[in-house]
Amino acid sequence: MGFEGLIGNQRIKDNLRSSLQKGRASHFYLISGPEGSGRHTLARLLAAALMCEGAVQPCMGCEACRKVMSGVHPDFITVDDPEKKTVPVELIRQARADVYVQPNEGRRKIYLFPRAQDMQPPSQNALLKILEEPPAYGVFILITDNPEKMLQTVRSRCVELPLRPLEEPTLRRELEKRFPKAGPEALQAAIVRSGGYLGQAENLLRTGEEPAQVREFAQAFAGRNALALTELLVPMEKWKRDQLMDVLRQWVDILEESFACRAGGRAVSELARTVSAGRSSAEILAAIRQLQKCLEYAQGNVSPAAICGYLQWALR
Repeated sequence: MGFEGLIGNQRIKDNLRSSLQKGRASHFYLISGPEGSGRHTLARLLAAALMCEGAVQPCMGCEACRKVMSGVHPDFITVDDPEKKTVPVELIRQARADVYVQPNEGRRKIYLFPRAQDMQPPSQNALLKILEEPPAYGVFILITDNPEKMLQTVRSRCVELPLRPLEEPTLRRELEKRFPKAGPEALQAAIVRSGGYLGQAENLLRTGEEPAQVREFAQAFAGRNALALTELLVPMEKWKRDQLMDVLRQWVDILEESFACRAGGRAVSELARTVSAGRSSAEILAAIRQLQKCLEYAQGNVSPAAICGYLQWALR
């Protein structure tokens, strides 16, 4: 129960718990941290706590908590358009008008801004008009990867919740629970490369479980097996361009990790370590550049057949 769904950051959890128990909830919160730091987890837990009908907030058992955590509460509203590079000012104006409509069923009406850093000054200024005179039931939760990207006039009205990296023992314990099959070397590499953020470490370990095409490519390239590489690439000539580009990006990722390993860095993937042992830094770098060139070709509508034919020659 409570905020324990967020790993670490005990001071933030204690402060939120204390303020909620004293009935001192804010109208505005700014949650900051890099990708994988738990920003979205904290935002959802905070929204559940603000809507909670139980004695301990969030209780995670009442209907309000369950609806918020499952994303179906009518008074927990996300303000974003993922198709747009920046958050359109029109969305902010719509939220500004909507906030003065009474909540449907909750005690509060909560607006989540998952890409606050992508709000341009006009959008932030439009939001500022709400922050200056919010209705009593209105709450605004802003998520950003960097609070410095927010206008100071907006930040000054928010309770800032900066998420910190986890201590290594805590992070290791969580990763061991979630990835029981991961070896000590892979775990340590994920811990170091993630900077202490659980979500980033999880992504690193997940990408360490490579698909068949990535595994076969890495083994063929590391072993200088031109025949195996050709046998892999020939069927890919008939793929759709988007499907091919996705695999090529995965090949670039494994080679970049191999290159870092050659430079003394830690590699999460066993395949990356295999490639780094079988090829020189110059060879790996050349292959990365060839693959990046092919991605540019694909974006320029060059056919998958032509790209795969080129790679059969370039990656020998």
